[in-house]
Amino acid sequence: MMKLGIPRTLLATALALVIPIALVSGLWAEGGQPKTDASPSPLAKGLIGTWDFAGTPDKEEEPPAKGGRVKFITGKHWSLTHYDEAGKVTIHHGGTCTIDGDEYTETVKYANESTAELIGQSFKFKVKLEGDKYTQTGIGNPYTEVWRRAK
Repeated sequence: MMKLGIPRTLLATALALVIPIALVSGLWAEGGQPKTDASPSPLAKGLIGTWDFAGTPDKEEEPPAKGGRVKFITGKHWSLTHYDEAGKVTIHHGGTCTIDGDEYTETVKYANESTAELIGQSFKFKVKLEGDKYTQTGIGNPYTEVWRRAK
């Protein structure tokens, strides 16, 4: 009786190519985006945008007409810029951010000279979003602040 079979080297090569392709195709969704089991929470989605600094919870005020602080949150990245009344940037830094429940973490990846010592540090906050008002309460840091969605 004659054996019909595939040479072992051909079989090994085919498996070496097919298995990674099958794994990768199983991990990626249509459109080339990675599949994830968890979609962003409503809080995470709500934080995306441009925010004007509006003080602290005990001293909330309208953002100034000239000068002030602006924070940009994209979902995975953030940046903060402080500018004086003439429009000159005095502070600028930012980096990556994550949110887990109501705990928000910012990690500083870049900064100008005025805040360069923050590079590499992470800051955690409890966050609350009420319409166009976002309050962050520093966890182990002094940055308890109120922000208003920029108009």
